[in-house]
Amino acid sequence: MKTCFINSPLGITKIVGDENGIAEIAILSEGNLSKTIPLELQEAVAQLSDYFDGKRQDFNLKLNPKGTDFQQKVWQELLQIPFGKTISYLDLSKKLGDVKAIRAVASANGKNPLWIVVPCHRVIGTDGSLTGYAGGLWRKKWLLEHENPTTQQSLF
Repeated sequence: MKTCFINSPLGITKIVGDENGIAEIAILSEGNLSKTIPLELQEAVAQLSDYFDGKRQDFNLKLNPKGTDFQQKVWQELLQIPFGKTISYLDLSKKLGDVKAIRAVASANGKNPLWIVVPCHRVIGTDGSLTGYAGGLWRKKWLLEHENPTTQQSLF
């Protein structure tokens, strides 16, 4: 696996992957930026840059996250949430066919290894509140406002 560290508006972004796809994109509070970007990660770097510059709403990357079958199912459902939209944990559980699985869905959401690309930040509380985000709620708020400035600012 190849790894690189790039700067983003929200901190240092770690990208891990190989010819089989991107396995991890994570946000770090600190770290050293990469001097060179491995060939296998260059497209992910370019697409993330476009996202932060407001030029991209969808990602077109080969993904290879590691997780259980249930986690993979949740992450696939997260990919269906449109740019600029949000969904509640309860609604996500319903879409997956088991309203009682809300805690398991929330746990799988929190273990998403592909920050931004698999948009776990678009999942909010049933009451519209920002709840749980591994990167910190301030980052979740920033991402939602970046994707939908007028609607999200009025919500939070």
